[in-house]
Amino acid sequence: MAEDMFVDRLLSAIEKKRSHVVVGLDPDAAALPPTLRVKHGLEQGDADVAAVVGCYREFLSGIMESVEPEVVGVKIQIAYFEALGNSGYRLYEEMTAAAAHLGLVVIADVKRGDIGSTAEAYARAHLDHAGADAVTVNPYFGTDGLEPFFRRVRDAGKGVFVLVKTSNPSSSELQDLRLETGATVYEAVADSVNAWGKAVIGESGYSSVGAVVGGTHPDQGAALRTRMPTVPFLVPGYGAQGAQACDLAALFDSSGTGAVVNSARAILYAYKKTDADWAVAARAEAAQMRSALWAAAGRA
Repeated sequence: MAEDMFVDRLLSAIEKKRSHVVVGLDPDAAALPPTLRVKHGLEQGDADVAAVVGCYREFLSGIMESVEPEVVGVKIQIAYFEALGNSGYRLYEEMTAAAAHLGLVVIADVKRGDIGSTAEAYARAHLDHAGADAVTVNPYFGTDGLEPFFRRVRDAGKGVFVLVKTSNPSSSELQDLRLETGATVYEAVADSVNAWGKAVIGESGYSSVGAVVGGTHPDQGAALRTRMPTVPFLVPGYGAQGAQACDLAALFDSSGTGAVVNSARAILYAYKKTDADWAVAARAEAAQMRSALWAAAGRA
């Protein structure tokens, strides 16, 4: 087993930064600051991919440098990069390296899941070549669809966040279905996450196999914290999707740790609510979120 485990690095970063904040890198060309859009020619209406990539590069690099003191890591949503083709994927790898250079934990939000050699290829792409610290994965294929990722957890100190209870409104259509045992689908997945993580418990007492638990379902999230006491949570849904710090108190453990909370739009585009420079506005929003979550976790 790897001596340097992902979960210990993650929880150490929480303590060092006194923060539970992860900033989501979800670049939207239409929402970028007007000054950058003009600079890179995006206001012309027929900007090519190279111009968009250049604008994203400047924006995301500036965001990461500005918010670094306030956040523990980044969650890079690969869809926004894949949509730009080859140059977008190269930018994804570049941003992964840039975040790591800043000392930030890098979570690749790729939601991959498949079987055999295909799952191995996904794990190799994002954990080996791109160099992310952790990835999000879809458990629908079962254990063999996740084993290539788990092997890197055991052998290379990587991390995995399994989709358990997602933040979107229609998650209940499948995730809340009742099984013959009486448990819901998401509860059964939670139990599997517990089992998958038993072999990779770090010095912190937590596992490097984590769970994605949406902050928009606070009661279910609270029950999952009790059900998964050694599982770190990656919590989406904060800010633009409606979850606030007070909704998330029960997703932290009794010591005020065990979870990181993602926010993308509220931080990236904070400039829209103020006259401040876009990078300054992003840092102020991240700092406010950091303080609110630290208090919600009982650490203030």
